[in-house]
Amino acid sequence: MLDFGFSEILLTSAIALVVLGPERLPKVARQVGNWVGRARLMARQLSEQLEREVNAEELLRQQAKSDSAAARQAPNPPPTPAAHSPETSAAADPKQTIQ
Repeated sequence: MLDFGFSEILLTSAIALVVLGPERLPKVARQVGNWVGRARLMARQLSEQLEREVNAEELLRQQAKSDSAAARQAPNPPPTPAAHSPETSAAADPKQTIQ
């Protein structure tokens, strides 16, 4: 960033007073202050926007990494039994009796 010391600000103010005169100097100083304020606001908004984008990208990467890790660790489903035992078929059909 720009770094202005007290001596630079004092020298600039003295030159502005000589060039602009005491009538226009307060108006110009107010306008310059407004411009500087707007520039700082825009810079802060830009940095916040960039920070949000970086955080969102990191969250997406972490989510994708955890999803892929979960998919690799998921066990295969157990096989379903193909043959039915007599107890399960009798329980399923109440008309049949166990002999």
